[in-house]
Amino acid sequence: MNRNRLLNAELSHAIALMGHGDLMIVCDAGFPIPSSAWRIDLAIAPDLPDLETVLTPIAANLICERVGYADTLPKHNPRLLEKVQRIFKGADFETPKHETILTEMAAKAKVIVRTGAFDPWGNILLYSGVDVPAWFSKDGTVPPDYYAKKMK
Repeated sequence: MNRNRLLNAELSHAIALMGHGDLMIVCDAGFPIPSSAWRIDLAIAPDLPDLETVLTPIAANLICERVGYADTLPKHNPRLLEKVQRIFKGADFETPKHETILTEMAAKAKVIVRTGAFDPWGNILLYSGVDVPAWFSKDGTVPPDYYAKKMK
């Protein structure tokens, strides 16, 4: 049996396939997922599972270098924003326009994970990164400035 706490086989597989810079979107129940996207549908009923329930084990298993959320999230759903910032503490955050997430970002995503969340603006962009201390641990390797702060 798997040692980690993420039991969904397809989601574990998706995380294993993520390369540096690849995009995973974890979305609410109403997100318009493109028909061509790799969809992992976890939705069961309204708010089952919710975003926090899905994001927490993903954060434990995926190195997220950047996390994005709609520019309207801070104003219209500050409680969700607090959860996202707590779960992905240490990540860099970006705030694209909500419309951009629904169109351009959805088309670029390697995988889209649908939750049952009924959370306005509950569409979270996760960009995979690298384990900076492990990646730059060889003698003579010097991390670029943007990774130096993550070497601690």
